[in-house]
Amino acid sequence: MKRLWCMIERYYPWLLLLLGVDCFCAIILWISDIQAFQTLSGLVVLTSLLLFSAILFVLNKRETTRRELFRDFLSDPTICNEERLLSAISREEGESIRLLASVLQEHKTESNSMADALQDYEEYVEGWAHEAKTPLSLLTMLLDNRSNEMSPPLQAKLDYVRSQLQEDVTQMLYYARLKSSTKDYQFKDINLNDCLGEVLEDYAPLLEEKQFVIINKLQSETVYTDRRGLQFMLGQIVSNAIKYSSDSPMLTISMIHSEIADVLSVEDNGIGVKKYDLPYIFQKGFTGDSTDSRKKATGIGLYLVKKMADDLNLRLEAASPWEKGFKIVIFFPKLKSNGGK
Repeated sequence: MKRLWCMIERYYPWLLLLLGVDCFCAIILWISDIQAFQTLSGLVVLTSLLLFSAILFVLNKRETTRRELFRDFLSDPTICNEERLLSAISREEGESIRLLASVLQEHKTESNSMADALQDYEEYVEGWAHEAKTPLSLLTMLLDNRSNEMSPPLQAKLDYVRSQLQEDVTQMLYYARLKSSTKDYQFKDINLNDCLGEVLEDYAPLLEEKQFVIINKLQSETVYTDRRGLQFMLGQIVSNAIKYSSDSPMLTISMIHSEIADVLSVEDNGIGVKKYDLPYIFQKGFTGDSTDSRKKATGIGLYLVKKMADDLNLRLEAASPWEKGFKIVIFFPKLKSNGGK
């Protein structure tokens, strides 16, 4: 109804002219023959209504066509869509459309250039990350095979550097993986203890450097998920605990079971997160209160954990009393057996 009134308002002068002509003809008929006018008055009114209805129908169809052509032009401002729209509007409106078309084409060209540049940059970064794995592998081989030729302090420092570089490269590659349109996840039953053991082994130099005490309360629990994705999540959580550890660091891993989910808890006794920062820790680039421990933070680790959890259909929760530790909980939904039982 609102659209009808807008259309009547738009074409008001022409409708008013038509109504005036109709009234003029009725007056001429009345002056010429009053009896004929009285006889034909009903037919005159009916004809006028039908004429107005036909005009409104044509105008409505024309307006609908104009709107569709305009939407097509905005979604894809090609020359073809521009010409189709120009053929359905007035010359005055055409000048505005041509100006709009030039602006849209300019913005589209800039957008395509930026997209190409961004894709090139991403491909370069991903390529660099893959290339960086070669010297890391050589460094790992050197530490494994020539450790007896190095002093313990030197070996510890090189192992520490290797672990840091490995974490950065892994984080970069998983960031690219999460943005990819195709995912190669392999869901199956995963032994949590085995999965956690590999993660702790990868971070052993960093954990030993900070003299972490690991309390593993896991038994032989299994969860249904992607192994590499879960290991990446656990790795980022352990890395986060290392970065913000206390003087006597401790890491506790446990699991509880409920009817709807298996709940894995990873808790440290580090500096924690302030209450007003806690709702934002999974946002990209968020580093929270700029304490000394967070001056070099990137704010990407927990963001990637959240993105990976979303991809694997897992739910995350975090809790942290300030300066009393940090806890992340991962909910693994239980699968229903056949028949929904």
